[in-house]
Amino acid sequence: MPSNAEHARDEHFWHAVAARYDLEPGPINLENGYFGRMTRSVVAQYERHIEFINRSNSVHVRQRFEMIESLEIRAQLADLLGTSADAVALTRCASDGLHALIRNYNALRPGDQLLVSDQEYPSVLGAMRWLARNRGVELIEISHPCPVSFDSLVATYQQAFERYPRLKLMALTYVTHRSGLVMPVQAIAAAAREHGVDVILDGAHALGQIDFDLAALGIPFAGFNLQKWMGAPLSLGFLYIDPKRLADIDPDMGEERYPVSDIRARAPYGTPNIPAWMTLPLVFEEHRALGGSAAKGARLNYLRDLWVSEARRMPGIEVLTPDDPRLYCGITSLRFRHEPEQQRMVERLLTEYNLFTVTRDGTAHGNCIRVTPGLANTAQDMKLLVRALGELSG
Repeated sequence: MPSNAEHARDEHFWHAVAARYDLEPGPINLENGYFGRMTRSVVAQYERHIEFINRSNSVHVRQRFEMIESLEIRAQLADLLGTSADAVALTRCASDGLHALIRNYNALRPGDQLLVSDQEYPSVLGAMRWLARNRGVELIEISHPCPVSFDSLVATYQQAFERYPRLKLMALTYVTHRSGLVMPVQAIAAAAREHGVDVILDGAHALGQIDFDLAALGIPFAGFNLQKWMGAPLSLGFLYIDPKRLADIDPDMGEERYPVSDIRARAPYGTPNIPAWMTLPLVFEEHRALGGSAAKGARLNYLRDLWVSEARRMPGIEVLTPDDPRLYCGITSLRFRHEPEQQRMVERLLTEYNLFTVTRDGTAHGNCIRVTPGLANTAQDMKLLVRALGELSG
């Protein structure tokens, strides 16, 4: 049986996978990090659920979905993660879950400190800054200048824990949205525990492309997306709380639908996208049938390596994401060395080569271009990108 790395190079197989997605005519999409595509079969089932819920309205929702189906779906999600159903609660997206965890964390005391880095998602940074202002605690902000290594990333956090002994809570991004840098979460979390620092993990880009053991990560609190690499309908995510730590997160804004002992009391209140929820069993089934995150991640990494291995040899291109396999995934960022404004090069990639990418900024390494292949992309797409980068950087 071929390994995941060998399987990732099987173009015949992955062309068949790509054929499961309907694509709108237009540019080649190398910006699959915003949200994921649903397969044709998931779209069809989602549409059937929309039509059914529209017909049945609250009769089915009150009698079946709320009482039975939502619990079954939640149990399936927990099984996928290797955890218990009482550790997860569905939300509209990872940000919803992360915001709820941050604003309802109740273990802060006067004089405590919070920690964030320049790799955090803007809404997470904003939420942590809000928490500092409203709880009267100090926010410590650190940066990770390029180049980074596994050891340097862990050392940066270790140094912060030692320099700021009043740290109580930190945000940590598993896969950074700007460059695709994969943080050494398990090692950082272990160091945090030694110093009594709680971690809220932003796993928005991790689930579906990073093969991880949630229990082994040693994380008490996390938010994840189902609408990115899992291929679920918009907009679906969930929050995770280690059941032993549930009491450290208050019910969201006094939520009283569920008892205080129920994690669902920690999720933001609102009418959920019920047809999207009902589609999740098929999403999970297709995910497993493809080989799960290990197989998906290997394919995305292979597509990434096809262009990065060539771009590394181009004097006019700076690849910002390291090649240590522990520190990268399908998302990788670059910069044209001769161009101070990377948006101009994004526009040239689109108009001259029909390649759609985006710029990202806000980190120590500055403005960059994010390239994010998806499962509908092919090796040929990566070859076109290589040609474009070579010609534009020459």
